[in-house]
Amino acid sequence: MSWSLIERSEALDSLLSDNRHHAMVAVDTEFRRRDTFFPQVALLQLCWGNEPYLIDPLKLDDLSGLRVFLTDPSQTKLIHSASEDLEVFSHWLGVLPAPLFDTQRAAALVGLGAGQSYRALVAHFFDIELPKDETQSDWLQRPLTDAQALYAAQDVTYLHPMGVQLQNQAMERNCLDWVFEEGARLRPGGKPPIAKFKTAYRLPLEQQRVLAEVVEWRESEARYRDRPRSWILNDKIVMGVARAVPRSVRELAAVEDMPQGLVRRAGDELVARIVGAAETDTDQPPAVILKPLASEQRRSVSMLSESLKEIAESMDIPAEVLMPKADLEHLVREQMNPSLTAPENWSGWRAETVVAPLRQRLKETAAS
Repeated sequence: MSWSLIERSEALDSLLSDNRHHAMVAVDTEFRRRDTFFPQVALLQLCWGNEPYLIDPLKLDDLSGLRVFLTDPSQTKLIHSASEDLEVFSHWLGVLPAPLFDTQRAAALVGLGAGQSYRALVAHFFDIELPKDETQSDWLQRPLTDAQALYAAQDVTYLHPMGVQLQNQAMERNCLDWVFEEGARLRPGGKPPIAKFKTAYRLPLEQQRVLAEVVEWRESEARYRDRPRSWILNDKIVMGVARAVPRSVRELAAVEDMPQGLVRRAGDELVARIVGAAETDTDQPPAVILKPLASEQRRSVSMLSESLKEIAESMDIPAEVLMPKADLEHLVREQMNPSLTAPENWSGWRAETVVAPLRQRLKETAAS
């Protein structure tokens, strides 16, 4: 397999201009995230159907053409499992690729299964087993090895024809618009950081408020300093601060394993935020901390899960693609608290095919 390496902005602009007439382009990135909060872009791969191109972002001095290319509405960007790539583009270029066709989501919507890896889909469509030796490679090293370049090139060489086939299948099943809806809704990031603290609901309300505040402070610090969250404060220390509710720098410094350098650098600010959270006049827990459902509510979730399976079987789409369990729980919470904001992915095609039938089932169950 051959590929072309692009190391100058002028060469990249010419490449993008020469290929503007194509309807689709396969896109992938390689990056490193070991000692930073944000991913460090190391390579951009593009393929319009014939030859793969490896673009070295470390050598580019003008990114304006790349931003225009990624947001050009006339050319569909094929990306597999796009969430991490979106983080790369958001931090590196400040834009998100659009229109976006996520081949992993497309595969699920055409009945090939949820969460299919790129290697699995390549094996399915082309009966080829791709190597994975370079998955944990140091992509910031230069020059790239031949093995790295081959691995990177293969990530888009098969992605383009795969995307063509998946688009055809989606059109046959009348769900092509659904795939593009999914792509348009994708945003960088995953669950909120506080979701890791699964026992937070057991804390007294004051400590819950402090925990939420400290987690939010750590997030902003990690972003500002571009360092992993655990390098700022690990989860154990965060929980220790929440339980201690320190109201002075001295008390903060006394929390077990508290980094003293952090206390000297940011102790006053952190204590001020802790005190503010602790003394908030409310008897309500922070909205970000959810108490587990009661047994009757869990039975409602189980009932909804069975209804969702029936819908999924009728559509030949995995149930977890139609609606994850967390959303089933949200439906039940919504019944108890109609003011809850519905998740964004309940709009569009899911609204009528999934959300409305499940809401109706809940309503009927409550009335019986």
